[in-house]
Amino acid sequence: MFKKILIANRGEIACRVIRSARAMGIQTVAVYSDADDGAVHMQMADEAVHIGPAAAAESYLVIEKIIDACKKTGAEAVHPGYGFLSENQAFADALDEAGIAFIGPGKKAIASMGDKIASKKLALDAGVNTVPGHMDLIKDADEAVKISKDIGYPVMIKASAGGGGKGMRIAHNDEEAREGFQSAKNEAISSFGDDRIFIEKFVVDPRHIEIQVLADKHGTCLYLGERECSVQRRHQKVIEEAPSPFVDEELRKAMGEQAVALAKEVDYHSAGTVEFIVGSDKSFYFLEMNTRLQVEHPVTELITGIDLVEQMIRVAYGEKLTLTQEDITLTGWALESRLYAEDPYRGFLPSIGRLSRYKVPKGKNVRVDTGVTEGSEITMFYDPMIAKLVTYGATRDEALEEMGRALDAYEVKGIAHNINFLNAVCHHPRFKAGKLTTGFIAEEYPEGFHGAPLDAETHEKLVAIAVLVHARHSSRSLSDVIEKTSKDWVVGHGKESSTEVSAEDAKAGIDVSIGDRVFAVRSKWKPGKRRIKAKVNGFEMIAQLEFFRGSIRLTHAGAMVELAVRRPEDAALADLMPVKEAADLSKFLLCPMPGMVVAVNVSEGDEVKAGQPLAVVEAMKMENILRAEQDAVVSKVNAGAGDVLAVDDVILEFE
Repeated sequence: MFKKILIANRGEIACRVIRSARAMGIQTVAVYSDADDGAVHMQMADEAVHIGPAAAAESYLVIEKIIDACKKTGAEAVHPGYGFLSENQAFADALDEAGIAFIGPGKKAIASMGDKIASKKLALDAGVNTVPGHMDLIKDADEAVKISKDIGYPVMIKASAGGGGKGMRIAHNDEEAREGFQSAKNEAISSFGDDRIFIEKFVVDPRHIEIQVLADKHGTCLYLGERECSVQRRHQKVIEEAPSPFVDEELRKAMGEQAVALAKEVDYHSAGTVEFIVGSDKSFYFLEMNTRLQVEHPVTELITGIDLVEQMIRVAYGEKLTLTQEDITLTGWALESRLYAEDPYRGFLPSIGRLSRYKVPKGKNVRVDTGVTEGSEITMFYDPMIAKLVTYGATRDEALEEMGRALDAYEVKGIAHNINFLNAVCHHPRFKAGKLTTGFIAEEYPEGFHGAPLDAETHEKLVAIAVLVHARHSSRSLSDVIEKTSKDWVVGHGKESSTEVSAEDAKAGIDVSIGDRVFAVRSKWKPGKRRIKAKVNGFEMIAQLEFFRGSIRLTHAGAMVELAVRRPEDAALADLMPVKEAADLSKFLLCPMPGMVVAVNVSEGDEVKAGQPLAVVEAMKMENILRAEQDAVVSKVNAGAGDVLAVDDVILEFE
């Protein structure tokens, strides 16, 4: 077995590979950029090598620096993780020339499957059903429009070397095809150094289901069941699960056998994934094959009991798989939620900053794959995913309940994050019913995310919890006893409404009366704790807690409420306080996130129309088009291509 391997990646996947290697008794080498100096993955590894500046194009994507790090440390093999160089044939070739093993598939598989155009042609030649499309390279936007018309809208514009949702656009008309082609091309060159683009038919209301394959160098190739990856935003997966609530044994077998046949066609060895688009009639079409480990691999590991990273290492060393297809059994259910550094309340714009607080949930059926810790810096240079929360249960309902509890318990401060959005999705009736398509998020949140809805029962329970928190916080008591006398309070939730309550001390908690109902709140919470775990009438609830402008902010199940607990006379006075009006920012185009200006499309004196593209800002390897909110005239241009801006920096001013 290898004695030492290098992980040519960063963040949570680097940490994930290190854990398996360590369990196998293999020493590990991490690489890191200027931005990752001191990061968790370099601290976990036995050795760490600096490979350059923060920009991936000058560090993690530089093949010579990775090979040099191998030579310096004596690493015998490289695990590429996913992204970066994981599907780069030139990297695999360079490792081979240097006598360093690549923990991944062979050259034939990378060449034919890593390139999405070549893979579709091969699949078509092999008789595999593929989505209608134009597989040849597209030279410019005019040709992209013509091809899109021939295929028929809507179409998917995709980067040949793409992945992770980058370099992908859906176009419903000529204008969107033209604009999408250019944005996809720009993202592709920025993220992958390859600007080749192809176009295919976009199947309406599809499911995205993928098959995990595992093959050795001795002819054995297995499928390890499927993963449902339909919940996506901007073509980037958000929540995945295994198995799929849609797939039956017959469909699983058909997709699995087709995936294996394709893998064998390209002499595949290692772990890989064949992705399919699946219709409501259970027809399925080949999309692409990812010749690497997938982000969502943990859900397959939990239901099969197979460590995919370990198997990749063993296969790369030349060992035979000890499993047969009959040995593969799917037990239980697993879900994965991707924790992103983004603000769902502001259109999911990227967020950067220092993690001032970072506490992961615990539990025997909870797994957190992360590459950060409290105090870590989230920068603009890399992908916004900072962790994967994975839960397991005997059934889908059990795994989903565990996910809800874990999301409620996950504490992240210092950056904006999508935990509330993930929790809202998990509690959504349609998601709970398993009625998923890749359009789920767009269909259920057409106006964006503004918090999960709260039913009256849950709201009253949170009111009762707020009363307990207020009473204990006010008394600063370190005991579980509040006061011995009844108290009347008014709990305000904004200017619009309030609830009159009365509270009475009880053993280990408080009894709160709302109308003719009594809510028995029992909790060990003490002042200073930022999370409260309580039983309300015997029902266990977990909520994030903070004091905000005289109110108690509670976050539970994806909903955030601000509750001001006051004496009746104080509540009457609070109602008289004026509300501060928001500043008028309509005369400015502000940068909505930290990022680099790719282009400014207008000049001083230009008349612009509502919806017109004004500027393009790149953050975390994704391009964001900023549009005019109303008709206006540009009076001043304050930024240009190449400028690095902070949140709310002024790009344009209007008359």
